[in-house]
Amino acid sequence: MATMKKATFDALMESMQQALEHAQGKRELRTTVLPDPPAPMTAKKVKALRAELNASQSVFALYLNVSTKLVQAWEAGRRAPEGAALRLLEIARTHPKIVFPGPTSPVSASARDIRRSRRSRASGSRDA
Repeated sequence: MATMKKATFDALMESMQQALEHAQGKRELRTTVLPDPPAPMTAKKVKALRAELNASQSVFALYLNVSTKLVQAWEAGRRAPEGAALRLLEIARTHPKIVFPGPTSPVSASARDIRRSRRSRASGSRDA
């Protein structure tokens, strides 16, 4: 039979004591309320969001930092947004200015403008 190290035993006993104090109402534990996971987005909803933002597929893809092919696959229903992309789409839907800020919003920007702006920032120069 394996024996437990004293430090491990002491840590477990301390945790049990804290749990008991919490159950007795003598201790408040830190709690974190997590947001609900984003609802799945259908191809129709992705396309509607992009249309609402007046963005081409390539501009939409650049703002989301995904490939145009992926946006096309979402809109064709061959793939569905998931993970971080799904959360970002939810934020874009509820707070579009966060994802599509400033003067290069989809309404006023082309994919070429966005790429040029990114290259300029990466090289440290400024557009005149």
